[in-house]
Amino acid sequence: MTDEAADLNTMGPVDYLVIEFPAGKQSFTGEMAAELARLSDAGIIRILDLLIIIKNEDGSIDAMEIDDIEGLDEIRQLESYIAEILAADDVDMLAAAMEPGTVAGVLVWENTWAAPFASAARHAGGQLV
Repeated sequence: MTDEAADLNTMGPVDYLVIEFPAGKQSFTGEMAAELARLSDAGIIRILDLLIIIKNEDGSIDAMEIDDIEGLDEIRQLESYIAEILAADDVDMLAAAMEPGTVAGVLVWENTWAAPFASAARHAGGQLV
């Protein structure tokens, strides 16, 4: 079994979430970054990808990975674990659902707390769907 296959067999379920912040209502204090770092440090989640999408008033799109954003020191320390699995097509699809002038955070994470159960289910012939 390859290392990649071994990792996939021991991974927990993967989830994602998109949070849109309406124009003029963004108040980024660092609280979200600190909470993500806490969840990761506690071993509850493993961040696989995190990016920010900005949909400008003219409809143009800017996407930034966390290393492009200042003020995310709590998360930047996790950068070596981030897989950057979202592709340009994913960004385009997500941005199409956004209103002009909004900002969205996109987070993909592994539920590491559930990894032992998911692994046991795989060994019993099951697969996560």
